[in-house]
Amino acid sequence: MQRRTFIRLAGGGTIAAAIAPLAACSSGPHYPAQAVEAWQGPVGETDLRRRAVAYAITAPNPHNLQPWVVDLREGGVITLRTDRERVLPETDPLGRQILIGHGAFLELLVLALAQQGMASEVTLWPQGPLPAQLRDWDDRPVARVVLRPGSEPEVLFTQVLRRRTPKVDFDLARPVAPDLLKALLASAPRSGSPQAGGTVEPARLDALRALCWQSAQVELRTPRTMMESIRLTRVGPSEILEHRDGISLNTPFIRAAAALGFFDRSAPPEEGSAGYKGAMDRFEGHSRTAMGFVWLTGGNTRADQIAAGRAYVRLQLKATELGVGMHPMSQALQEFAEMAPHYERAHQLVLGQGAPKEAGDPTVQMLCRIGYPQGEVPATPRRPLAHLLQA
Repeated sequence: MQRRTFIRLAGGGTIAAAIAPLAACSSGPHYPAQAVEAWQGPVGETDLRRRAVAYAITAPNPHNLQPWVVDLREGGVITLRTDRERVLPETDPLGRQILIGHGAFLELLVLALAQQGMASEVTLWPQGPLPAQLRDWDDRPVARVVLRPGSEPEVLFTQVLRRRTPKVDFDLARPVAPDLLKALLASAPRSGSPQAGGTVEPARLDALRALCWQSAQVELRTPRTMMESIRLTRVGPSEILEHRDGISLNTPFIRAAAALGFFDRSAPPEEGSAGYKGAMDRFEGHSRTAMGFVWLTGGNTRADQIAAGRAYVRLQLKATELGVGMHPMSQALQEFAEMAPHYERAHQLVLGQGAPKEAGDPTVQMLCRIGYPQGEVPATPRRPLAHLLQA
């Protein structure tokens, strides 16, 4: 969900000087119109289920992998599975974050069906939950959604196509008011799992900012986790339009650098290089400018992970309504070995106790910074609807 500037440049100022004229005449950082057409809604779609899925594919998900397979072969039913080619074995070896993305998809699907007067009877894991390790996953369904007539639209649906994830520095001059945080958290479920919490208290912000920055450095300095992001980086309009997923980079400087061949995506950027410094600066800026934090906690069963995704996207929709940005800082919650001390620290800071040992133990499922972006936040690319469907 937050990965940028993992490019290794060589030659420093000489390259920058060579690129400057090209950068000056390049277009802005927005993406090709066809790559973001999903954000216009289900244009031309008349089938009720396809229309609902067209809204659901805008759901937030790790690394923008869009790891969903939607089966429409059974009448009156939508069955959701995981695309096992679209997972993150290095940073998410247990598949927890991938399933949070499935929960976000399900919630938008339910909202979109309700908007059309259809209620959703959601059954999770009709053939049993996926195994604990990502490497053991198979094709069993995540959820089976049976459509029933008679649901009322929800006001949060109006924010679905306006929702953005702001991967930018927030405005340090604009604090988030406690009352706004209270209104945001009030939109989360009042009982059951997960539970929402948050803070804008200066005394707590510094420790959480430090956690985000320190854990981001671990991901950036661990070659296999860094390479996982590099392999999913799409540079310039042609790559973005070809893939419509992953980490899209389309600023004038980066497009010009790509045109001149100054990229090496075969290895992590060397410490001290321009690419390394750029990646570090970006993560440090995101961490330092967090003006508050919101989190979701609960159990850690597969059903809990789906529930966390459903609650998370509702919080982000409410944040959109309130005019505040909400951006996951997921590094400290990643479950690879090098991250273990920060995973422990995250649970201490949020829950006041150690990291979970069993599925029923209290778990921090999401940790997000909040604040006000200083400019427009663009929509991110989405794959065509037809590429996700089994029909």
